[in-house]
Amino acid sequence: MDSLNQTTLTPNKTRLSRTFAKVLHIQNTKSSQKVKHVDKPITDVDQYHQDEKTMDAFVAKVFATVSSVKAAYAQLQVAQSPYDPEGIQSADQIMVSELKRLSEFKQMFLKNHLHDDVYAPETIQILAEIQEQKSLIQMYEITTKKLDSQKKLKDSEIIFLKEKINEAHKENKMIERRFNFNLSSHEKFKFNFSSLTVNNFLPSLQQTTRSVKIFVRFMMREMEDANWDLTAAASSIQPNVVFWETAHKCFAFESFVCRVMFDGFNNPGFSITNDGSPRFFFDSFMELKSLKSREYITWKPNSMFAKFCWLKYLKLVHPIMESSLFGNLNQRNQVSAGKFPETEFFASFADVARRVWLLHCLSFAFDSGKPSIFQVREGSRFTEVFMESVNEELVKTLPEVGFTVVPGFKVGGSVIQCQVYLTCD
Repeated sequence: MDSLNQTTLTPNKTRLSRTFAKVLHIQNTKSSQKVKHVDKPITDVDQYHQDEKTMDAFVAKVFATVSSVKAAYAQLQVAQSPYDPEGIQSADQIMVSELKRLSEFKQMFLKNHLHDDVYAPETIQILAEIQEQKSLIQMYEITTKKLDSQKKLKDSEIIFLKEKINEAHKENKMIERRFNFNLSSHEKFKFNFSSLTVNNFLPSLQQTTRSVKIFVRFMMREMEDANWDLTAAASSIQPNVVFWETAHKCFAFESFVCRVMFDGFNNPGFSITNDGSPRFFFDSFMELKSLKSREYITWKPNSMFAKFCWLKYLKLVHPIMESSLFGNLNQRNQVSAGKFPETEFFASFADVARRVWLLHCLSFAFDSGKPSIFQVREGSRFTEVFMESVNEELVKTLPEVGFTVVPGFKVGGSVIQCQVYLTCD
């Protein structure tokens, strides 16, 4: 057992406990001499060693109990933030219990009852070491929990800061676009405005029709998911047309979207405003061209384009249709409040609105008469001068116009063909 004691105690702690024990032993001896008037010195070596072991064991118990008090106090601090009433109560009970033990140890020492313990000094010392190690482990666990809590807090701060950085990057990009536009718009205005031709108009028209097709495909998928009868829906749009192929139903939906979106095209600003010279509309075209729909509306929420976007959505998407597709009218309510719904459906629509508005501004930037759009009546004979067929390869003889898919344009002194769906007798 002596060899076990030597390995479990560190050298510094052993010297400290022995010094402490010797001091207590001397004081105890003096006290005994005064009380019992024993003048005879201690000469029994075995008894001396036994007393020394008892005192070492007593000191070990004191140190172990102090460690338990420290561990309980650390637990009490942790339980206070975040507030844990059960943890506080448990730590408080442990502290009270261990402080009572220290008080009992004090009374044992003062009354010289160190030999009253039922266990051998060696056993007491080992048990004290085990208790102290448990207290140290508990303190390490508490420290680990505190560090883990601090790590989670720092991780949350990092996520928040990353989000702020992303927002800052987006703002910087928008500011950079505005800055580049402000720097170069004057030069672009001089160069492009003075040399506008129909060749500048055609690419914008192609982008617009492509955007309409993308939105229509998206809308048809949503209708299919909502169990709509697409054939019946297409027939309600173009009731007198028999489609050559099932896939051609999409042209009916494209014609509906174009009819709504281009309504009012012949009026400056779609009748939202009657003001504006060709230079004003060209400047508006260049300004919106450098930004996406959401960026522009966020930048200018009360602009003519924002109003155009809101009005066209409310006309194009009927409340019954929106409720059927999405189960609610949340997007319509947001649009009515002048907000930009965070949905893929509205983003696709807004791109169509942006393209149509850009085309409108560009057409009114021509200083050669008021631009206009035209459509062909059902049953009209097909002519390549004013029309372009979306299904000409299927028509064998005597083609007739079933309906206009994309309107034609008279702009800059030129005529741009409309796109039509052909039938035959």
